[in-house]
Amino acid sequence: MTSPLTNLGMTIPLIAAPMAGGATTPAMVIAASRAGGLGLLAAGYKSADAVEAEIAAVADASVPFGVNVFAPNPVPVTAETYREYAAAVQQRADRFGLNLPTDPRDDDDAFTDKIDVLLAHPVPVVSFTFGVPGADVIRALQKVGTAVVQTVTSPQEAELAAAAGVDMLAVQAAVAGGHSGTLTPDRMPEPVPIGELITRVATAVHLPLIAAGGLATPKDVSAALSAGAAAAAVGTVLLRAEESGASATHQAALADPARTETVITRAFTGRPARGLRNAFIDEFEPIAPLGYPAIHYLTSPLRKAAAAADEPELLHLWAGTGFRHARKEPTAKILADLVADS
Repeated sequence: MTSPLTNLGMTIPLIAAPMAGGATTPAMVIAASRAGGLGLLAAGYKSADAVEAEIAAVADASVPFGVNVFAPNPVPVTAETYREYAAAVQQRADRFGLNLPTDPRDDDDAFTDKIDVLLAHPVPVVSFTFGVPGADVIRALQKVGTAVVQTVTSPQEAELAAAAGVDMLAVQAAVAGGHSGTLTPDRMPEPVPIGELITRVATAVHLPLIAAGGLATPKDVSAALSAGAAAAAVGTVLLRAEESGASATHQAALADPARTETVITRAFTGRPARGLRNAFIDEFEPIAPLGYPAIHYLTSPLRKAAAAADEPELLHLWAGTGFRHARKEPTAKILADLVADS
């Protein structure tokens, strides 16, 4: 099956997954594309102006690339529940002299403004995570020559995305690092191995697929491609890359032999995400409510302070189950090694 990736000049079937929050940089995207793969900018948590500037920076390198956008799929939280959780987290923020937001903040991550930027400055690929955009948005992007990719975590979500008119699916397994792309954050999908998940989705819809989640070795990548994926997206293995923008604290934790476990938590953002287990998760996961993006905005100042103070026990250490394979090497070499035996 041909895919939107077919005519992008890719010589290796690898995508540098978009990692919001700073880990993915324009330099990483450029390096991935120059290595024969494809890099995706992460638009999440950035202003539309910042996204436009990053698009311009990568476009100047004359390489194919894409942009990932958080599509609106809010998870509401009551003011009372929010304030109870905020009071608990504030006790950890006091040591940094921080006053965390006392009322929940909700927004759509400047979704419309970012779509306007992408329509004014078209890129080859735009992917969506968290929600499926309206058919009008999908058609508008396709009209300017952009292929639309939707992140899904189950055959049911794949059917919804296909009905909306997307061109391709990024099929994310539960072992993926960072936020789950599930459309139902209150109900995590069944934890199915990526190969089996690719097979199930391919049975449900006739669209080209990208495999994502837990792909950290050549064997992992080869198995995903053999299952029918057109390409494999890798993220965690790039967190320590020379072009990574992940904090020094985060990168050090990935290499710390004392870190042996990843868990899915909503304690940091109010939406399920996988990261290295630490003290914050142990303390707050039992009482953390669903509530995105309100809980993200609540804990964000504390997480920034923790990173600046080199306090990994209070930081979101996003990581997939293959985190042990993250290495301090150039993005191009990491990607090349993942397909060296194929």
